[in-house]
Amino acid sequence: MEKIKNVKEFVEKLDNAKKVNPKDLSSDQDLTIGIMNLISIEEHLMFSGAKTGKKEFYDLINDVREQRKQMMQKIIPSYEGEVWCISKHLLASSMRLFEVGTKALAAGNKKDAYDLFDKSYGLYCMFWGLNMGMLNGGTDVKWVKTSNVPQKQEEPVCTLEDKDEVGVSQGRMSRLKSWVKNAVNCCIE
Repeated sequence: MEKIKNVKEFVEKLDNAKKVNPKDLSSDQDLTIGIMNLISIEEHLMFSGAKTGKKEFYDLINDVREQRKQMMQKIIPSYEGEVWCISKHLLASSMRLFEVGTKALAAGNKKDAYDLFDKSYGLYCMFWGLNMGMLNGGTDVKWVKTSNVPQKQEEPVCTLEDKDEVGVSQGRMSRLKSWVKNAVNCCIE
């Protein structure tokens, strides 16, 4: 048996052992939630520094940011163009909409909460679509036709669909959500 050299290698081997199915992204899903929280910590440190006038809060931002960058590199080791920043903002927006949704739910406003949860999950799925090669950048972002996407019907992923009020194809988003639901299974140990 090969001797493990450090904690990082041990964690990587453990994660690889958990990924019996190559589409099992459960460890990566957990990592994205951690990244979302690191982004939120960066934001809270900035606001705490501004509200209290204590520069010590600002001084902690770089440490947290460095940890967040290291964690993001585990999921996004290489990228083109603005994919890194888009990914960070998709995760941050997903987390923030989720938090606003939980506040709406606590206030008894279920309709708004459910809508915010759905939008949050849509952004989260867009993150995975972007980083799993399901989106292709060009003059505009297009859905990539791929055999890796589970489909219930024999239809291409890149068909034209009706768009909602902000121009997002609901059919495409549904397919992306379906793919993430099937590929990211946090219950596989």
